[in-house]
Amino acid sequence: MTPLLTVDDLRVSFPTRTGKVEAVRGVSFTLGRERLAIVGESGSGKSQTGRAIMGLTSPSAEIRAKKLAFGETDLLTMSARQRRDLRGKRLAMILQDPKYSLNPVMTIGRQIIETLKTHESVGRSEARARVLSMLEAVQIRDPERVFDLYPHEVSGGMGQRAMIAMMLICGPELLIADEPTSALDVTVQLEVLSILDKLVADRGMGLIFISHDLRLVSTFCDRVLVMYAGRVVEELSSANLHEAQHPYTQGLLNCLPQIGADRHPLPVLERKPEWAL
Repeated sequence: MTPLLTVDDLRVSFPTRTGKVEAVRGVSFTLGRERLAIVGESGSGKSQTGRAIMGLTSPSAEIRAKKLAFGETDLLTMSARQRRDLRGKRLAMILQDPKYSLNPVMTIGRQIIETLKTHESVGRSEARARVLSMLEAVQIRDPERVFDLYPHEVSGGMGQRAMIAMMLICGPELLIADEPTSALDVTVQLEVLSILDKLVADRGMGLIFISHDLRLVSTFCDRVLVMYAGRVVEELSSANLHEAQHPYTQGLLNCLPQIGADRHPLPVLERKPEWAL
């Protein structure tokens, strides 16, 4: 059976004044209709991996891979027009912070309708009905009221739910969520994760969940890729995360807070040069 997504030796580099910088170095994985986590510190290359899949990398970047395919579709040879047709319809990405992702001068309802009409020919009344139904699906109370609000008039949690609704309105097969809960408080995080969990299960989508929170992904995802300095240093099932063998993964786990533990001084992750080779 053809995987939903195939990534083989993906490399993303950027030109700088001091030479080429490789942000992603030889990342490989396949994805079925499952929840895959990509974790690592800031700068490890996890977001650039997601952006390369979506075709949202800076035009100055160089993207190379032995294979980068969505089903049978070669993402490397697609034209910009074909990429735009694919994004939002079959591939979607939830960005990190709704404050910067939503258009501040458009109402939430109008923004979601714009996404829908870009990919489907629907009338105004049908579009409005579908958007209201999607806002309700992401557990927004009183969707009629929220439909007419501007982004600055809603909370961070509600803005993130609106972003999720926008990305799911056309029924994508693959969803990339780039730290969708990092700007939210803990209780709202759990609500957003519950929404994603239900929608992914009900719709049979594949999910790439980009995060730096090992504890969170261990309970939410099926598999975990650990990235360091642009490379995947370890891959394991979330249930076996405590059995990690790479010292970087072990160090990340060791830095997690432990209730009731007397840890003085607090552990610090010691990085070794050979991890980046």
